[in-house]
Amino acid sequence: MNMNIRPVAPADSESIGQILYNAFCGIADRHNFRHDFPSAEAAVQMARMLSNSQGVYGIVAEENGKIVGSNFLWEQNEIAGVGPITIDPEKQSSGVGRRLMQAVIERGKGTRGIRLVQDAFNTASMSLYASLGFDVKEPLVIMEGKIKDEVPENFEVRPLGEKDFAACAELCRRVHGFDRNNEIERMIQMFPAFVAVRQNRVVAYVFAPFNWQMNHAVAETTEDMQALLAGAGKLTGQPLFFLLPTRQADLFRWCLSQGLRVVKPMTLMAMNEYQEPRGCYLPSVLY
Repeated sequence: MNMNIRPVAPADSESIGQILYNAFCGIADRHNFRHDFPSAEAAVQMARMLSNSQGVYGIVAEENGKIVGSNFLWEQNEIAGVGPITIDPEKQSSGVGRRLMQAVIERGKGTRGIRLVQDAFNTASMSLYASLGFDVKEPLVIMEGKIKDEVPENFEVRPLGEKDFAACAELCRRVHGFDRNNEIERMIQMFPAFVAVRQNRVVAYVFAPFNWQMNHAVAETTEDMQALLAGAGKLTGQPLFFLLPTRQADLFRWCLSQGLRVVKPMTLMAMNEYQEPRGCYLPSVLY
C-alpha cells in the first residue's frame, strides 16, 4: 500500500468529517445502535473543531493522495487521550488503523499515560488497541435522561466559574492523580459546567453534562455525584447524557431508578500510568 501519514491541515476537515460519519454509522448500523453523529455535517463540524483546537494533535493517512483515515491525540493535560480514530469503510482491516495508532502512541511517549474509550461491541478495535499495549480498565455505558430527584438541602449546585478552578483541580488530583484544568479553562466558554458545594466546599464538578463525548465529572462520594447530576439537570431542564463506569454499582442503580436509560456499552482502555480512582467519577470519551 502506498500510504503516507502526515499532520492534519485545515483543508482536510471535509474529508475527515465524511469518513467520521460513514465509519461510525457503519459500525453502529451493523450492531443496531444509534448513530453518534446526527448528520454528515455534524461530523464535519467536529472535524473542523479538532483540526483547529490548540492542544489536539491530528494526523491523516493518505493512499495515493486520498485521505483514507484520521486520528487525534488530545495533549492538553498530563494524560493524553486518543480519538476519534476512523478509517474509510472501504479501507478497514487493511492496516491503516494500526499505522494511525502507532503514530499517536509514538507522539504520546513523553506523557504520563495514554487512554481511550471504544465501543465495546467493536471487537476489531478492542483487539487492535490491546495488541498495541492498551489494557482494559473500566466497563462503561452511555446514560441518557432526566433526574427525578431534587437536590438535597445540604448541597448547593451552581455554575462552575473561574473561582472554582483551583478547587476542581485539587479534587480531580485526589480522585485520579492528575487534573484536567487545562481542558476546562480552554473550553469553559463552549460547554456548561457545574459544581456541587457541601459545607462551603466544592465536593464535585461536572463539565459538559449534556454531551457525552466531552463530559467528565469527579466527586468525593456517590452522594455528592448524585446531588451534582440532579442539580445540573434542574438548573437547565435538559436531559443528561454521560458515560458511567458500571463498577460504580450504587450510582448505576440510582441512575436507573431515576429513569435514565442505557444507550450503549463502551470500554475505557489505558497505556502506562493508571491510578484506580479514589472517589466517584464519570469519564469523557477520552478518559
